[in-house]
Amino acid sequence: MAHTTTSRPARGRLLRTRAVLAAAAATALLSACGGVEVRDGGDGATKDAAGPLKLAVVPKAVGADYWNTVKAGAECAAQRAGNVTVQWDGVTTETDVEGQVNLIQNFVTKKVDGIVYAATDSRALAPATDQALGADIPVAMIDSGTSPQPSGVPLFATDNRASAVEAAKLLATELGPGNHDVALVEFQPGSQTNTERVDGFKSGLAQFPNLKLVGQQPSRSDVNEARRVTENILTANPNLAGIFAANEPSVLGAAQAIQAAGKSGKVVIIGWDAAPDEVAGLRNGQISALVVQNPFKMGYFGVDKMVKHLRDKAPLASADTGVTFVTKENIDSAEIKAVLEPSCANPPVQ
Repeated sequence: MAHTTTSRPARGRLLRTRAVLAAAAATALLSACGGVEVRDGGDGATKDAAGPLKLAVVPKAVGADYWNTVKAGAECAAQRAGNVTVQWDGVTTETDVEGQVNLIQNFVTKKVDGIVYAATDSRALAPATDQALGADIPVAMIDSGTSPQPSGVPLFATDNRASAVEAAKLLATELGPGNHDVALVEFQPGSQTNTERVDGFKSGLAQFPNLKLVGQQPSRSDVNEARRVTENILTANPNLAGIFAANEPSVLGAAQAIQAAGKSGKVVIIGWDAAPDEVAGLRNGQISALVVQNPFKMGYFGVDKMVKHLRDKAPLASADTGVTFVTKENIDSAEIKAVLEPSCANPPVQ
């Protein structure tokens, strides 16, 4: 077999060429990565600072106007951040605690980049949060947290206790002097928000000894159940003068029962949330005042803060998303309209 020999000058040129090519390749690689933060994503892959993110956003239940507004806020934040996918999923009723636990566990198995959710039951959902954190998936809570609430998990929500104290004051103002029988239609015992609203309302009532709490029933966040329990309260307490209904289904069911009894306008209703039918009831006098949260802001903050945490390593910290007290007198103001009719073009998130 013949052997080919290479002269020393030619061999030197070949080595220099290889060195130049290697240096160029190294420079190109460094240029591609330079100035870009990488991280270990939920699926084990590295993601740059603007890379795609998949976030699970889980309400207490799907379908209600309140949660639809939360969804709009979450999707607005995702749209503004860019390259973020919101996977919205929830159980059909807020009483399906086990179903929500399974949903959270399923998103952990899918290795989403982050989970934003509202707990149906503060204690039952705590282990699901721990499971996500154990899988290195950050969690943010909206509307309702867990018990215990891990220090690294923020809650974006209303100050429910303080707002319910104000609801009691609104009821007392509407009823005026004299002794009055009042009732409370709560929604889901075990839910953090329910507990806080009940405690706050009772604390507020304690400031008005002329108001006597004669009935307290849960609606299970179901309009028909709220109507049934309100009918029972009315039957047992024919002199009932006022009701505090602590969430959207509770308000709607209570208003239906009072209307069917021919007592619209005679029994004062202080409600919570601002579904279209609630707003209509406020305008026509069935409802005296509404405690209105900012669900759009909750959804927006949940996604916005999570994206900034994942991409910029910004710390996650809880925030009060605020509350507005809406009456027939102020309902048409610009401030109230921004909360009742939020849009991504001008989101109420400041």
